[in-house]
Amino acid sequence: MNQNALTITNAHLILPGEKQAVKGNVRVEADHIVALGDVHAEADDIVVDAKGQYVAPGLVDLGVFSIDKPAFHFGGITRAALMADQNPPLDHPARVRFAAQSGKPDFWVHPLGGATRDMAGENMAELALMKDAGARAITTGRRWIADTGIMLRLMQYCAMLDLPLILHSEDHGLTGDAVATSGEMATRLGLPSAPKEAESIAIERDLALGRLSGAHLHFRQVTTEAGLKLIRAAKSEDMRVTCGITPAHFMLSEVAIGEFRTFARLSPPLRHEYDRQACLEALADGTIDVISSGHDPRGPEDKRLPFADAQPGMAGAETLLPLTLNLVRDGVLSLPDALAKLTSNPARILNVNAGILATGAEADIMIFADDKPWIVDSAKMAAAAGNTPFDKMPVQGRVTGLFKGGKQIAI
Repeated sequence: MNQNALTITNAHLILPGEKQAVKGNVRVEADHIVALGDVHAEADDIVVDAKGQYVAPGLVDLGVFSIDKPAFHFGGITRAALMADQNPPLDHPARVRFAAQSGKPDFWVHPLGGATRDMAGENMAELALMKDAGARAITTGRRWIADTGIMLRLMQYCAMLDLPLILHSEDHGLTGDAVATSGEMATRLGLPSAPKEAESIAIERDLALGRLSGAHLHFRQVTTEAGLKLIRAAKSEDMRVTCGITPAHFMLSEVAIGEFRTFARLSPPLRHEYDRQACLEALADGTIDVISSGHDPRGPEDKRLPFADAQPGMAGAETLLPLTLNLVRDGVLSLPDALAKLTSNPARILNVNAGILATGAEADIMIFADDKPWIVDSAKMAAAAGNTPFDKMPVQGRVTGLFKGGKQIAI
């Protein structure tokens, strides 16, 4: 039985190409948006009154480590690109195909195929077969591939298959077992640390190979001033390069690891304050294309340990929207530009018909109040675990309605 058409009324629409929200309505038929703006509900439509709130595409989260639907729905995320670092890893077509089906019908998972078998950085996986099975990109996962020959061949295959290559950028020959960035804070706490140049060295090598191969490179997290300068220069050459960041690295500096707070144990580790400021500048000038949650829920068995023994990662899905809205309130980004880094930009990288309010696009839609206050509480999160470095922080911005393919989702 076909669902009735949906019309969302009394909305402030976040539309592509507009510098500010536009008053109007949205009408949906058969999973797709059919009309926007001055449109009216028809007789049998399901009508939802947005009550003057913002209406935007559902968020597209590029690079999560766990599918955690309650947390994603709370945060307004309707699609997520799943990293290949699973158990077992997504390095085989059958596993990729299973992952691609795992979230439906109320959530879409876009698997990222593992670049090498067992994510070991040695033997290339079957990239073409994984693409046929549903992989939207290829990834090196949590690690950097040190073998330059393997990396070049990997990029050449990705270029031939027109698949983005999503990279982790830390030279593990430098980072080793480090858990912090070298500097005063790591020294005071006595933590094993690595120079932040581990990031820029990895980026510089991979950009050189990208020039040879012509592959589309997406650096999943760029967190240092030096790394961002390299990305900015590569973009000025019209290279096929994009990059991302999580809210932790534009909101927090290394000071957050004081008192050995393992919720702030992240990979890459938190950086110096001037690196954080460089991240804000790169967000403002468009060097950083994507803001993602890095969602990686970790329970007490991974976090309630000495800092050097704790596993990296944070539960980020529920706080992705409100923390990004801080950039709007602080004047770093306009609201449409902030939403683009959460929706249309990652959708474009993944080559999916979503992340945009436009006729013909899939009807993944969220309604949100940008000024609705709430307190982040690790004990009350919808996520499988509440390992957030933003515990007890007051935030503003809450999703009040969510639709996947035009069907409303309970949040």
